[in-house]
Amino acid sequence: MIIRYDPRDLAEIRVFHHGRFLTRAICPDLAGTTVSLKEITAARSARRRELKRQIGERASVVDRLIVVHTPLPASPPIPTALTVDQPIPRLKRYREE
Repeated sequence: MIIRYDPRDLAEIRVFHHGRFLTRAICPDLAGTTVSLKEITAARSARRRELKRQIGERASVVDRLIVVHTPLPASPPIPTALTVDQPIPRLKRYREE
């Protein structure tokens, strides 16, 4: 079933079933009203701005949750000072044949 409507005339919808026109449905409360293109554009812009604001809020919440639930990096091992008794590691060298 497919419902089609004219955004400027919200009082009437057309119902299609399997690609064939079935009927028109008219709302008597909205029958005499029309919506201008300017009003539709303004409503869409307002809705778009509201959605962007909501997405921004939710993204900041997600960022805060990621920071809270990210484990702290392990502290680097503390280097120990070499004592006189420990041999100093030497670099091994190989001869090319």
